[in-house]
Amino acid sequence: MTSQLSSEQTSNRANSDAESSNASYRCPVEVTLEVIGGKWKAVILWHLTFKTLRFSQLQRRLSGVTQKMLTQQLRELERDQLVHRQVFAEVPPRVEYSLTDTGRTLQPLLQQMRDWGNDHLQRSSEPGQLSSCPAPTESG
Repeated sequence: MTSQLSSEQTSNRANSDAESSNASYRCPVEVTLEVIGGKWKAVILWHLTFKTLRFSQLQRRLSGVTQKMLTQQLRELERDQLVHRQVFAEVPPRVEYSLTDTGRTLQPLLQQMRDWGNDHLQRSSEPGQLSSCPAPTESG
């Protein structure tokens, strides 16, 4: 015997699952770090604040990231609805990444992270060791 859930039951079950997973967080900072934490996600988002980029363009901007890691990070950002992946039916196929509206809400936070990082580098590094990460007015 198979049982089918009504759309209301499915919705209630999904809400219950979301509530139980959200209940495991003690601090909203944990949620933020889970979504954009790690070595590459915030940097990917930062570069996408300026313009839509292809995979190879992102890879060139992220010195040291492997193809596998970049693919994984982009998939996670897409899953979390921060990045949009557009596939063009061309030969060879072209794939472009851009920020979603939700992803754009992170721009002020990313700008503050960049500013803090530059300040930190100025305090702790030798002259000339500043970040080469573009500022919002630069279209790198």
